[in-house]
Amino acid sequence: MSICVSDTLEAPPQLSLRYGDTTMETPKIVLQNGAGSLAAVRTRPFIPIPGTPPLVSFFTGGGFLDLGMTRAGFPVVWSLEVQKAFCDAHDHGMQTLFESQNIEGAVPTIKCREDIRKKGPGAIRREALGTLKRGDHFGMIGGPPCPDFSVGGKNRGFAGNRGQLTQLFIERICELEPSFFVIENVKGLISTRAHREFLDQELWKLEEKGYAVDLRVLNALELGVPQDRERVFIVGVRRELIRTLYRLRIEKRTRGWFPWPEDPAFNGAKKRFPWPSTSPFGAEPLMPGGLPAQLCLGPLILDVAATASLPNGTEGFAPKSKKFTIIAEGDDSRKSFKRLHRFRYSPTAAYGNNEVHLHPAQPRRLTVREAMRIQTVPDCYALPSEMPLSFKFKLIGNGVPVQLAAAVGHALRQFVLGAGTPIGRGEKEASTRARREDQSTA
Repeated sequence: MSICVSDTLEAPPQLSLRYGDTTMETPKIVLQNGAGSLAAVRTRPFIPIPGTPPLVSFFTGGGFLDLGMTRAGFPVVWSLEVQKAFCDAHDHGMQTLFESQNIEGAVPTIKCREDIRKKGPGAIRREALGTLKRGDHFGMIGGPPCPDFSVGGKNRGFAGNRGQLTQLFIERICELEPSFFVIENVKGLISTRAHREFLDQELWKLEEKGYAVDLRVLNALELGVPQDRERVFIVGVRRELIRTLYRLRIEKRTRGWFPWPEDPAFNGAKKRFPWPSTSPFGAEPLMPGGLPAQLCLGPLILDVAATASLPNGTEGFAPKSKKFTIIAEGDDSRKSFKRLHRFRYSPTAAYGNNEVHLHPAQPRRLTVREAMRIQTVPDCYALPSEMPLSFKFKLIGNGVPVQLAAAVGHALRQFVLGAGTPIGRGEKEASTRARREDQSTA
């Protein structure tokens, strides 16, 4: 019988707050080094910081979430992925990354190539946590496959085979009892009422097991990624650990206590900046004033010779349709054949059925390297040449932008190491204002 599920489990009380909302009564912990350190973590080497609790990773895929967490300082000591092609891609990519950056130590590999449904908590504990001493802190991270929650997918929710993996992952968290965890999924997990209600029941199980739980929809664009990609992140930390670190009691059903990453330079980016609409294909449009270059695709993919010289830089589907020379730059209004604009961000990089976005200035779709750049994957992370193109683009589209993962990991690492400051109701507004002013000058 699952430790997490009980016939006598108390029914969850009604949660009055919308997801991501908070009130003046919500306990709050803030991090004092905000965007200045967030900018620094974007360029950190992929090396764990000593003294940081280890992570075990599930549904690892190509390891983009792991890369972000490692860049934030976490060591990933064990990972699980069942698809062989993704396992091979992960191991190859990590090998090329370590070799090119001369990173010392063992290269991360997929330690378990089995289905989580067949891998019980006892086996995971022996394999992944055998070297930990009693009382040592560790975390669990994972982004369960999400087509059953996607508005553009099957939308079967927790009743679907993939949806049940989210439920099973929550059970594994309850069974293994990490000090903290991160779950990543599509926005549909909370934007659809039926999914949201079921998720609420699942989160109540975690709270009954002693976790404070918080969740928020984060847009990668607002954290410096040139992509409009919204994902829901669920963070849980044992309430006893929070009491020890901050002398703060987080009650069940409380939301808004976690210090989610923010970058004032990009807050509200979609509506804040004067993004261009379309330009005739083959033209040389000028960059509008006031646009942040970091959120524009041009610097990443416009220099075709430079990207072609990188690993996977020439791998892409051969263009066969006349549409490649007709569709205007920036015309992403259609369901397929969406063309990017050099001075705009990319729509969500969700590549399925060989439907990959069109290059702004070339009569073709993006190459593998160009797609990985949009996902902020380092150029020295390479996918194996023998891997089919459709698998490569699926892996890329399934992944978390590395920079988004690093931002979440950065906030989480500081939080679990006690680097935050609890504040009272009267201090919140002034603290937030002061922090943003400090970030804007960083």
